[in-house]
Amino acid sequence: MSEITLHPVAGRIGAEVRGVQLSGDLPAHAVDAIKAALRQYKVIFLRGQTLDDAGQQAFGQLLGDPVAHPTVPSVSGTDYVLELDSAHGGRANSWHTDVTFVDAYPKASILRAIKVPESGGDTVWANTHTAYTDLPEPLRQLADNLWAIHSNEYDYAAYRTDTSAEALARYRKVFTSTLYETEHPVVHVHPETGERHLLLGHFVQKFKGLTTHDFNHLFAALQSHVTRLENTVRWRWQAGDVAIWDNRATQHYAINDYGDAHRVMHRVTIAGNVPTSLNGEKSRTLQKTPNTAANADEAQNERAA
Repeated sequence: MSEITLHPVAGRIGAEVRGVQLSGDLPAHAVDAIKAALRQYKVIFLRGQTLDDAGQQAFGQLLGDPVAHPTVPSVSGTDYVLELDSAHGGRANSWHTDVTFVDAYPKASILRAIKVPESGGDTVWANTHTAYTDLPEPLRQLADNLWAIHSNEYDYAAYRTDTSAEALARYRKVFTSTLYETEHPVVHVHPETGERHLLLGHFVQKFKGLTTHDFNHLFAALQSHVTRLENTVRWRWQAGDVAIWDNRATQHYAINDYGDAHRVMHRVTIAGNVPTSLNGEKSRTLQKTPNTAANADEAQNERAA
């Protein structure tokens, strides 16, 4: 293995890592370098990787404990690999942090490019710490005391306008087979860096104690600070690329600008801890219940088949 070097991609977030081939048996110094780069740059990129699903899972174990998606089945033959296939609803073209509808949402995600369009299909990440520090002081003080309700029951159609109604309904039934609702602080303290981050994204449904009208305006104001171009980095994918990001410090957006072209990505997520607010309060689960309507429809479809 050659010397590991870091090459910043944007001013506030993102770096390309060179000189390493990811695997499940990386030496400790290489793993430590990757973890340090994640703390500093929030998202890192590696070109020309040769991982398969098993290797991706094995590498994930070096960063922590891989965890399966709470509702979507893993790729056949794997324990933790989630497939994001553009032909089957895998177009997450809205700003989000992964799986924040649960309390201990993933601390990191590892995304591997299997098949990418000739053009389009980039992913953009945003730094939620610099978004927080850029807030005007009165808005920052307000955000410090807000709590948000996150849920996997949200308006999918608003973000997938070019997906067929059948595909959308199918995906939605799987994604909401169990209904989750969790209360998170809008500002949380990163457990490793001590930095303050905004915890928002498309799973947020409301702010505790505010009307829908007030929530809509305030959410838009806070979210707009996250997605300012100054806080972002954009990655042009090649097959074999791997992106690793600190899911506690970022939001991301997969750009759906590639029409009928095919895009397939495989993701492994690493278990995280329950977030903590500025005054030490922990996030809390409000609901975790089977979606009886979705499960009944699925059973009926299986009988019909």
